[in-house]
Amino acid sequence: MLFTKIVATSLTAIGLLAGAAQAEELRLYNWGDYINPEILAKFTEETGIEVGLDTYSSNEEMLAKIQAGATGYDIVFPSIHMVDIMLNLNLLAKTDINQAADWGNIDTDFLRAANDPNGDYCMPYGWGTVGIFYNREKSGGDITSWEEFFAIPGKTGNKITLLDDMREVLGIGLMATGASVNSTDPAEIKAATDWLIERKGDVSAFTYAFPGLFLSGDVAAGQFFVGLAGAITEDDNLQYVIPSEGATMYEEAMCVLESAPNKEAARKFMEFMLRPEISVMNTNQQFNGSVNVPARAMLADAIMMDPNINVPAATMTRLQMFEDLGKALKAYDRAWNTIRTAE
Repeated sequence: MLFTKIVATSLTAIGLLAGAAQAEELRLYNWGDYINPEILAKFTEETGIEVGLDTYSSNEEMLAKIQAGATGYDIVFPSIHMVDIMLNLNLLAKTDINQAADWGNIDTDFLRAANDPNGDYCMPYGWGTVGIFYNREKSGGDITSWEEFFAIPGKTGNKITLLDDMREVLGIGLMATGASVNSTDPAEIKAATDWLIERKGDVSAFTYAFPGLFLSGDVAAGQFFVGLAGAITEDDNLQYVIPSEGATMYEEAMCVLESAPNKEAARKFMEFMLRPEISVMNTNQQFNGSVNVPARAMLADAIMMDPNINVPAATMTRLQMFEDLGKALKAYDRAWNTIRTAE
């Protein structure tokens, strides 16, 4: 009887261990719709590691949740300026991903984080631009500038939207008034704020819900990420443009949290994403720029031929990327509150 109990107990323990192994999970915290689901399924198929995914709408939302004590996440996808902020806060783990066998696939021009210039912590993930999507018919013709964008409601009576994003919206005002999107000059921040307030009455909403509003015809134009271009390729009436005054260029990195419960699986996933055939699956689905050099030769023709995605050198000179503002961020917070509450 004792032997039977020992065997039964041993079998139960083995079963629990097997169940624990099967339950291994990697948790991602990423921007909404910013990774191809087929990649997650393929990673699970190859490794047996299940992948959980939660999403956020802004860098600030993600940071606030992590700082508030959210646990269980392994990998996050911050923009470059947020990488610097999170490293200063000791929130990211050193991964030495730059020692991986396939690290040579990465275009090192995209190692832009000031606090991680060699990729000791994070690896480049994707990049693109934030410009204007517009409906030719509802906008009264082609749009080439932010000035023309804000003139749409007065010209046609149709609606426009902006992102519900402090840096992106203030970036428009700064570029339109000839300043850097990273300006810390109080006079330049005020000029940008005043410029935006003068035009706020023409904006129907600050929202991330633009894609649905645009594709349904409810709004004529809006500020949004270039990836939406993948949904409008079959309709010549719907267009995307990088405005003449300039636009912002975003770049996200893939980083492991210092609090990550499964750092080993996180490293495996990063190495998985270094493979060109995996990287191209993401870029073709996301309709943005590739940071993986061999993967670029595998891109879909619609992406290869699109100058808003494969941005030419002349256009690149009109793009600006956000940096960590340090203490000056408080001035942006005040400006954003002024814009949002202005009548």
